[in-house]
Amino acid sequence: MFGLIPKDEAFFDLFKKAAHNMIEGSRLLKEMTEQYRDPAAQAKRVKDVEHVGDGITHDIVTRLNQTFITPIDREDIHDLASALDDILDAVEAVADRFVIYKIGRPTEAAVRLADILYQASVAVGQSVDRIGMSHAEITECSVRVNSLENEADRVSRDAISALFEKETDPIAVIKWKEIYETFEAGTDRCEDVANILERIVIKHN
Repeated sequence: MFGLIPKDEAFFDLFKKAAHNMIEGSRLLKEMTEQYRDPAAQAKRVKDVEHVGDGITHDIVTRLNQTFITPIDREDIHDLASALDDILDAVEAVADRFVIYKIGRPTEAAVRLADILYQASVAVGQSVDRIGMSHAEITECSVRVNSLENEADRVSRDAISALFEKETDPIAVIKWKEIYETFEAGTDRCEDVANILERIVIKHN
């Protein structure tokens, strides 16, 4: 693949850097929900990783603006960079909400959603690492991401349903509903990356 395309490995290296930084952010969020000791400090660690991600996205956009011939379509480069950044934004948003909403401890559903988001992030990273490989290899990772996104939908839906059925504090309902939906948004963004990578492979296969 990409045999006729000018070799500019810098974009691919930056994508891989962004993906693995995103995985680190989701790992820290997973750790935060499982070992909820100092949420403010734990959220700060996630925020620091998100800040690094912003810098990588800026580097990609800057290089895109300075490069006349790109290895893949300019639109795809921009979309992939933005989608990877969106995953990390969702991760950071969840961590931040635990702090600003003064959550006493994560629910079982929150712990499960953090784990699903982490697994989806890892699958996204594997897909990014395989840019330039066969359609089948990218599809394998995409199927995994899609499966995890469906699982996150189910867990989030069941958790929100239980909230309205069992929680008597309306403020708690509002807080947890937003947290669950933000987790789900993170896995949705993982699916966005998988779809973009599928599109890139189809164009260049």
